[in-house]
Amino acid sequence: MIPDNEDRDDNKVYFFFTEKALEAESNGHAIYARVGRLCVNDVGGQRILVNKFSTFLKARLVCSVPGMNGIDTYFDELEDIFLLHTRDHKNPVIFGLFNTTSNIFRGHAICVYHMSSIRAAFNGPYAHKEGPEYHWSLYEGRVPYPRPGSCASKVNGGRYGTTKDYPDDAIRFARSHPLMYQPIKPAHKKPILVKTDGRYNLKQIAVDRVEAEDGQYDVLFIGTDNGIVLKVITIYNQETESMEEVILEELQIFKDPVPIISMEISSKRQQLYIGSASAVAQVRFHQCDMYGSACADCCLARDPYCAWDGISCSRYYPTGTHAKRRFRRQDVRHGNAAQQCFGQQFVGDALDKTEERLAYGIENNSTLLECTPRSLQAKVIWFVQKGRDGRKEEVKTDDRVVKMDLGLLLLRVRKMDAGTYFCQTVEHGFVHTVRKITLEVVDEERVEEMFHKDYEEDGPHKMPCPVQSSIPHGAKPWYKEFLQLIGYSNFQRVEEYCEKVWCTDKKRKKLKMSPSKWKYANPQEKKLRPKAEHYRLPRHTLDS
Repeated sequence: MIPDNEDRDDNKVYFFFTEKALEAESNGHAIYARVGRLCVNDVGGQRILVNKFSTFLKARLVCSVPGMNGIDTYFDELEDIFLLHTRDHKNPVIFGLFNTTSNIFRGHAICVYHMSSIRAAFNGPYAHKEGPEYHWSLYEGRVPYPRPGSCASKVNGGRYGTTKDYPDDAIRFARSHPLMYQPIKPAHKKPILVKTDGRYNLKQIAVDRVEAEDGQYDVLFIGTDNGIVLKVITIYNQETESMEEVILEELQIFKDPVPIISMEISSKRQQLYIGSASAVAQVRFHQCDMYGSACADCCLARDPYCAWDGISCSRYYPTGTHAKRRFRRQDVRHGNAAQQCFGQQFVGDALDKTEERLAYGIENNSTLLECTPRSLQAKVIWFVQKGRDGRKEEVKTDDRVVKMDLGLLLLRVRKMDAGTYFCQTVEHGFVHTVRKITLEVVDEERVEEMFHKDYEEDGPHKMPCPVQSSIPHGAKPWYKEFLQLIGYSNFQRVEEYCEKVWCTDKKRKKLKMSPSKWKYANPQEKKLRPKAEHYRLPRHTLDS
């Protein structure tokens, strides 16, 4: 129920739905999204529409992308509606989630509507079927009084106490002219978000309005059919009349990829509640500390909930002490880290810190040099330094060297691939070397000889890390033969690497080495770490 004014007798209920309809644009049945409207005090007519609604009207809800030659791409099937309530209870902002009914492609769109547009359509002309084929057209004849679809209220003259008192011609007209002629178009005449990548189907939407340093933003929480929730903001550029989409997070809510069937938000508690067919989950709106410990990372996140406070990335509050406001750095619209973070070298700032790792690749096998930026909007560029000349060259990709979301994939590793690789991100003019990886290539034949020899001598069921007491005096674990293939110039760190890769969990616990000391950990070790609640895209999310 959305009121039009202070007269309760004039209150109306709105219905959002999809229906098959025969429209003027085609002779066949089409699917359209609709807005229907009824008076709350509708009790039906006296002789016509007895005990049936007599004030029902409907209008088409349009969500389309303008195309060339005036041909739009329409999203006609309504998936979900969210009403964002404002201080003016008569004018909530309406968010509609749509998908296509086209057989050519699958896509989803989100459109925003204002109540003024909806009221204008219902106060406008009626549609009328006329002509030999009964096409819908503008009705230009006489409209009876009281206006069909209006409520029995003081605002409408107060002549009629209930709809039972309405004249028969007014009710008869309402029954034969339920459709309004003017469609309801979204703000900016286009969607605020369009998804056609086909990764998942969008099913649910919830919206929270946030006050940031540079204005007001609507944070969209979008539920999918595989248990994922997207946290998104859209930024409208008035000069270019374009919309920028910023995906802040991708949350894997449920362990199994089940459809999300309901979402509710609590702005007061800063919580999102998500339901599937078998479970309900609670998720915080924000987790600012996951954006890193640097001012630049916090600023590039462009999350309106978060700001750099001089020490860490923390919750942004529109009001605060003068001291706190002086150190806050936030730029949601532009994400200009270079400008916002100039001179912000406080405790916890990691601008100049680059993570270093060591990786081994066996000749003619494949290996992945892992590196994922914190921001989906960041562009990743790989550089490599070979030999001692110190020159860095950009890595050229081909059918053997492939850039992946998780890093750089080398297929059929060659000896010439050995070197130091630099993973560099570029976003809004800010350049940051995220990771430095030294790749050493091991000869394939020598590895095969070693493992073949070991298999023959000790059998197929040999333990990778035998109990210490069972090792004869002077003997060494079998995997240490691997070190002979590499050389002993970096013996200590290679031995640590091998211990980490091949030892069992029990053995690893006995070593009592802290995770930070395992600088060159096996990529599989990530599965053994405590699972975080969620990660920012494009990192692969873990189960909550």
